[in-house]
Amino acid sequence: MAKQNLRQAIDFLYSRGLATSDSYTRHVLQCVQANDFVQAKRLQSHMQLHLFQPKDSFIHNQLLHLYAKCGKLSYAQHLFDNMTHRDVYSWNALLSAYAKLGLVQDLCTVFDQMPFRDSVSYNTLIACFATNGQSGKALKVIVRMQEDGFQPTQYSYVNALQGCSKLLDLKHGKQIHGRVVVSGCGDNTFVWNAIADVYAKCGDIHRARWLFDGMTHKNVVSWNLMISGYVKLGYHDECIRLFNKMKLSGLKPDQVTASNVINAYFQGGHVDDARRMFSEIPKKDEICWTTMIVGYAQNGREEDALMLFIDMLRGDVRPDSYTISSVVSSCAKLASLCHGQVVHGKVIVMGVDHSMLVSSALVDMYCKCGATLDAWSIFETMPARNVITWNSMIQGYAQNGQPHEALALYERMLQENIKPDSITFVGVLSACISADMVTEGQEYFKSISEHGMKPTLDHYACMVTLVGRSGSVDKAVDLIKSMPHEPDYLIWSTLLSVCAKKGDIKNSELAAGHLFELDPSNAGPYIMLSNLYAACGRWEEVGAVRSLMKKNNAKKFAAYSWVEVESEVHKFVSEDRTHPDLEKIYDKLNKLISVLQQIGYNPDTNIVLHNVGQEEKFKSISYHSEKLALAFALIRKPNGIAPIRIIKNIRVCDDCHAFMKFASVHIGRTIILRDSNKFHHFSGGKCSCKDHW
Repeated sequence: MAKQNLRQAIDFLYSRGLATSDSYTRHVLQCVQANDFVQAKRLQSHMQLHLFQPKDSFIHNQLLHLYAKCGKLSYAQHLFDNMTHRDVYSWNALLSAYAKLGLVQDLCTVFDQMPFRDSVSYNTLIACFATNGQSGKALKVIVRMQEDGFQPTQYSYVNALQGCSKLLDLKHGKQIHGRVVVSGCGDNTFVWNAIADVYAKCGDIHRARWLFDGMTHKNVVSWNLMISGYVKLGYHDECIRLFNKMKLSGLKPDQVTASNVINAYFQGGHVDDARRMFSEIPKKDEICWTTMIVGYAQNGREEDALMLFIDMLRGDVRPDSYTISSVVSSCAKLASLCHGQVVHGKVIVMGVDHSMLVSSALVDMYCKCGATLDAWSIFETMPARNVITWNSMIQGYAQNGQPHEALALYERMLQENIKPDSITFVGVLSACISADMVTEGQEYFKSISEHGMKPTLDHYACMVTLVGRSGSVDKAVDLIKSMPHEPDYLIWSTLLSVCAKKGDIKNSELAAGHLFELDPSNAGPYIMLSNLYAACGRWEEVGAVRSLMKKNNAKKFAAYSWVEVESEVHKFVSEDRTHPDLEKIYDKLNKLISVLQQIGYNPDTNIVLHNVGQEEKFKSISYHSEKLALAFALIRKPNGIAPIRIIKNIRVCDDCHAFMKFASVHIGRTIILRDSNKFHHFSGGKCSCKDHW
């Protein structure tokens, strides 16, 4: 309304002709107050039309400052060049116009041309240097300022120090600190906050704390910068202790404080404390919501992150790209395509679908939900991509049984001069594993050094799998022995998986022995070795491994699967007896097993660990969690055509893998099963993994 009234006032001015100096002054001040560049320009044109020349520089200075504030450099420069009266305020306004646009060199030229200066002139130059990553030059201006007879102000020091914080420039920060000590600004809270912030941001948290403790007047900013410093360095306990001291000091924490403390609670794994504090904040800003959502996502509480995101939208708080990417990543971890598609829809409505951060997260999400076609559609329409985006698509293809697409995309990546990183080669080597391309995989492995990198343990783990599966487990063992790295848990567990598939007991025992030493409480290696012994009928060794497992207190975590039907997630464990549709599920599954046996499915009872009869073994494998999930999905969607998507938290067993292949033939639908290792797209009796997983 104020801008509309202002426009009407200027319209009236044009209808009357030349105005008085007081009238022009009043209208200029109204333009400045409304921050209305358009009407200010009209007012200037009116004065020029009627050849009005003010007696002093006040009116033109006000217009200059407004043009500078709005980033209208050409208008500011033109007005300045035609002014008959210029004073230091006129020059300062022109300086601020150049500073606003970050034109450092031009700013320096104008500064050198100034016939007279004041402290504002120097502070504008200092701030411009600091903002544009030249904290060393900002320090030199402070020195020159003193040499020219001007005492640096608190703004001089604060601007220069903020530049040091931004650049993590501790060297110049210390030099400015020294000048502050001898300058007489020792009691200025803003200056000391800026000094402490430099030390905190540069990692010298103990010096920052020493300065903080010595401050006689602390404000909320003082406490926040220290609390933030502790959080960023991972000192979450100290952050919470300092927060409690802040409350005792009588100062009221603000939303910045709350966000940092919530972050600290999440760092320490105190999720409930974070939620409690979040709920106590009366008016939550975007940062608080984002901190809470990201914290949930990083602490394995993806479902809570999704629910909180919905609450955020209901509260009319607009999420930023970082928030949305975290929510999309939560959908990816849950492999919840339905929720991911809903969030994608929100992204489009909000107009942030072209954000590289969001688009990269969407590519990753669709890949991890087994929908590589959707991922590719987003990838292809992105206006710009970074190496993370390329990696997500390459790995997505590799994990979803499309190795040739992954390798073709890698070659295109090189053609577009995108430098691959370590993660890129994990995807490339994974693709070679999926395609049984041993020779090509070895060439890609050698090329890692050609791109200026050293192969990591992840790369060696891929090569162990590739070489071992090609039929030469001994060569895989030789590769491990020749590694420049000490083999870790990943390497030995990879070898054990390869050996288990090959039935190589000797090397399985070698790998398992190392794993028992590295992490005696992890039940996985015991179970894999036991299964291998059981498959060979070596029940005495099975008992020995089970005894060792019990002795080392290695507990097997529950295997489970879940399936999403009509936006609801249904979770199953082996031989589950808790689902409300229990009887229907078992009836459906038993009938399905019977039909599949008639078309060639032969239950693999060799994987049963216990030495029991065939009938008991058959019952033991018939009701694994993924089979129950499939039966439930077929009950709820008997005539569907869309793929059935099942997620399992551990690697799928041989029998369930064979079962899904036959089931895909009988039901005439694609079954997408994501286990802990990769995706399995079952269609027409075949799996995308080509029976290698």
